[in-house]
Amino acid sequence: MKKLRSLQFIILLIISGLIGYYFGVNNVKVSWKNYTPSLTVANKEAPAFLTNIDFSNFWIVWQKLEANYYDKTKLDAQKMLNGAIEGMVGTLGDPYTMYLPPVANTSFKDGMAGQFSGIGAELGIKDKQIIVIAPLEGSPAKKAGIKAGDLILKANGDSIADWTLPAAVEKIRGPKGTSISLTILHKDSKSSIDVKIVRDIITVKSADSWIKNVKDIDGIKVPKDQEGKVAYIRLSQFGDATNKDWLVVANKISLEIQSSKDIKGLILDLRNNPGGYLTDAQFIVSEFLPKGDKVVGEDTGTEQTQLNVERKGLFTDPNIKVIVLINKGSASASEIVSGALRDNKIGGKSRAILVGETSFGKGTIQQADDLGNGAGLHITIAKWLTPNGTWVHGKGLKPDIEVALDKKDPSHDTQLEKAVLELVK
Repeated sequence: MKKLRSLQFIILLIISGLIGYYFGVNNVKVSWKNYTPSLTVANKEAPAFLTNIDFSNFWIVWQKLEANYYDKTKLDAQKMLNGAIEGMVGTLGDPYTMYLPPVANTSFKDGMAGQFSGIGAELGIKDKQIIVIAPLEGSPAKKAGIKAGDLILKANGDSIADWTLPAAVEKIRGPKGTSISLTILHKDSKSSIDVKIVRDIITVKSADSWIKNVKDIDGIKVPKDQEGKVAYIRLSQFGDATNKDWLVVANKISLEIQSSKDIKGLILDLRNNPGGYLTDAQFIVSEFLPKGDKVVGEDTGTEQTQLNVERKGLFTDPNIKVIVLINKGSASASEIVSGALRDNKIGGKSRAILVGETSFGKGTIQQADDLGNGAGLHITIAKWLTPNGTWVHGKGLKPDIEVALDKKDPSHDTQLEKAVLELVK
């Protein structure tokens, strides 16, 4: 009797398994019945220079994924193609040479135009990790305590280790009013923290300025007997509107300097400026140096060229002392401007003194191409050198006067204070 019951139990298990298998297979068939294989391949002819490349494995892998991958809903032909292109570009090991699918390419262009929706932080890659080059002034990222040099470890709990820069930007940007949780590791900290940030519309004004008596400048402490005024221009990026914004403030400052003998000099603040267009850097440098002076050298690996000052500037008078503020968030075009103003001399002296902290260290130049259908490609075409031949890549520019910010009192701008004191001493 016991054997009969055991046999009945085994038969029931087998029947249950068969029923489960039947419904499972049929459920899969139902879920796949509307599945459409990849689109028809267009433009498949290989260019002439690829005569020795065998693409058979590429197509074999694609075919096997189409035929055998268990979840057909994951097989998105366009995503697979984008992933293949990103993988090809990634083999170069250069974080600044990158393929941008349509969404990422649009985000990049929006950022250069000065308006986008996101957290308001310029991102980069250092030692294969996503790093904050600089949070933008007044942005949700800045208000949430994000700082230049912070590492981003996770986004909404997902590790972003080994992510490409476009993938990280696409993940972190988003519509106004939505939130994202980032796992952040502050520089010089041993433990990470989670920071929730609500995205907003970010409008970036490239240039801002003021002229003040040294006694009236917020956040600095100067001796009571210090007299005089200083001019100040802050550049936040080198984007689509930079030259126009710059001319507005530069003309105003120039007129006031000419009409007032109390202005001791000019402070150019490039802190947390992540860079941008090379031509904009040339434009800004030209404001301070005579025509013909070298702005930057370009080394393509096969030839060396240089960009020079090509217009008459407003601040070429050697009697107008210039201080440039830099920090670890000053990158790319900011470093080109800083290096050019320090290396070039007027009246036997460097055109500018650099004050602050060692800059980020991005010493390469990218060419941006639109590929059609909204996608883009950035290719590193050269490394750039300061007029004295210095390559800052991975090292940054070390300031002439090194000054750290006061961590105990963030309202006390020790770097700006030092710049002011240098001008009025």
